[in-house]
Amino acid sequence: MISAVVFGNVTLDVLCHTVDDVPRYESVSFDRAVLSPGGCASNVAVGLAALGIPTALICKIGTDIAAEILRKTWSKFHLNLDYIKTEPSVHTAVSVGLVDHEAQPRFIHTPGANRYLTIDDFPQELFEDGDIKVLHIAGFFVLPGFLDERLKDFLKRARQTEWLVTLDVVNSKRYWKPEFLFPCLSEIDIFLCNRNEAKKLTGYDDIEESARQLRQLGARAVVIKAGRDGCFLHSDERIDMIPAQRVEVVDTTGAGDAFAAGLIAAIVKGNNLYEACLQGNACGAKVVQELGTISYWEKQL
Repeated sequence: MISAVVFGNVTLDVLCHTVDDVPRYESVSFDRAVLSPGGCASNVAVGLAALGIPTALICKIGTDIAAEILRKTWSKFHLNLDYIKTEPSVHTAVSVGLVDHEAQPRFIHTPGANRYLTIDDFPQELFEDGDIKVLHIAGFFVLPGFLDERLKDFLKRARQTEWLVTLDVVNSKRYWKPEFLFPCLSEIDIFLCNRNEAKKLTGYDDIEESARQLRQLGARAVVIKAGRDGCFLHSDERIDMIPAQRVEVVDTTGAGDAFAAGLIAAIVKGNNLYEACLQGNACGAKVVQELGTISYWEKQL
């Protein structure tokens, strides 16, 4: 049985802590490192599985050692890996994250097989699966194969199948093309982004005004993630900032994906959107207390 489908980007993450500067021609030492699956889709799928939601991951990887590491870890969480596709002539995406003393990562990244993922890679037979409740598109702006006119019809079909459609963007200088996103907002039940992404999309610094603009563009509900401040919810039922628990932060990498996993899991279990945001905040707060995007979830196994 599959309750949630996560469709998007995956990487092998190498997170190094603590690195504040990288001078040229000199070596840099750091305290510790974590090697694990990363990327928005992987992070959300792992979080969902750890929260007890049967989840299928749809993505593309290579035939290298990085792909083997990803599969081995995903299997520990009992993710459904039947729909993962392999690009034999392309490497698996890798991200090297340098986490500084303020718990903020800077990434060196190669997109690898992610750049070849398109809407055509979605298995059509899943539309006949009556158990699926949610389709989540993860890492929209790092998926060049999604940036075309086909996405709206794809999302429309998913909603006609009575799936809840959620979509989360990620900041990408290379593929930032909102002209392909805006026409799709009318087919998105819950649109997620962080505060900086909301400002970039709408031009408004005020979080409430950003959310209102995104609603006017068609999104049925908007959730703007605001880090330690929690999140801002704009829906028909509620317009409000929902605060998060204050915790000691080690690494903010993947916090937004953990939020998305918590929110989606709550909805699958029948909670309303406000309750789902509370769980999203709680999951984000748990993940940032560890180095690595899934280190908290691995401790729960």
